[in-house]
Amino acid sequence: MVEKRLGALPVAAEFLRRLDVAGVVDGLCPGGASAHLTHGQVIEAMVANRLTSPAPLVRVGDWARTWAVEEVFGIEPALLNDDRLARALDAVAPHLEKIAGTVGARAIAEFGIDVSRLHWDMTSMSVHGAYPVGDQDEQYPVIGYGHPKDRRVDLKQVQAGLAVSADGGIPVHARVFGGGTAEVSQVVGAMRDLSAMAGEQEFLMVADSKLVSYANVAALLAAEVEFIAPVPAAQVKDEVYAALDLKQARVVDWVPERDAGRPPGEREVYRVLEDVHTLTGPRKRDPVLTVRRILVHSTGNAKGQQAARAKRLAKAQEELDKLAGAAGGRHYRTREKIAARVGVIAARRRVVSCLRWHITEDETGVPSLQWHFD
Repeated sequence: MVEKRLGALPVAAEFLRRLDVAGVVDGLCPGGASAHLTHGQVIEAMVANRLTSPAPLVRVGDWARTWAVEEVFGIEPALLNDDRLARALDAVAPHLEKIAGTVGARAIAEFGIDVSRLHWDMTSMSVHGAYPVGDQDEQYPVIGYGHPKDRRVDLKQVQAGLAVSADGGIPVHARVFGGGTAEVSQVVGAMRDLSAMAGEQEFLMVADSKLVSYANVAALLAAEVEFIAPVPAAQVKDEVYAALDLKQARVVDWVPERDAGRPPGEREVYRVLEDVHTLTGPRKRDPVLTVRRILVHSTGNAKGQQAARAKRLAKAQEELDKLAGAAGGRHYRTREKIAARVGVIAARRRVVSCLRWHITEDETGVPSLQWHFD
């Protein structure tokens, strides 16, 4: 008697059957059938492996022998050798986006996934190794240098975009991008994929600040896709915030989970103002785009920034007072040395905008520093 692990294989098999993964793959990748397995059957087995006990290609056969793969999927473990798996992966590679989109659309219909709001984001995965460009197929995402999320600029990377539903955070769409691909340029492609997947149903696309570019917003408006994203900080000048009247803002009737147990007077309060955000195109003849902009004020965020600002000012004051006392001494005999040190302190403590200072010299040429915060 041979004992095999069953685990979640029946559940995975049922989901794969309802999604018709094998049928979708075989429909897009014909000619893969052998005397024993089709590409679709191989891909289903690989998905089941990733969901139960992930193994490298050369170990999938061993996994199939110790798990009840033959009983659940009707596949002999010996057929799942790394050569057969690699052939299946090569076959689906040119059709990967179509396969993912078709399976995603089927999942939406089969399980009633709510796609009225979809969240899209990208991430990067750094890799070790040379990965010469000449050895890579340019028809597919190329591993290369870019702007990694983990800040490992010394490593090459590959990027991935993922869209999930607001209802349970279910992944419904994914795409892979080359390491050097600009994140801001991928929003339109993602929007079109999601629109095709959602069909006639309208949806709200939620993304990060990379969405807010002229080209992206123009495409979203033309497609009549609603969206929401944070405006990049560089697109809103400090003067805009400085001119706002907090008394005119409307209090939002919402309590963060972390404040739910606190008395009303101790809870974080959010206030909002609404105005218009404009984007101009790269060419003079490009029409000016206007969208709604919501400005949010958080008392918790304000307190945090106030505390951080007070800490920076205190540190800067300590260092500037020390410098003022040392001005004219052995280390700061000249005006130039004092000015250079002031610049270092102001930049490091981020007080350039509010620091006012000047250097004077007495009748003997000894410099002194006077400063204050504006």
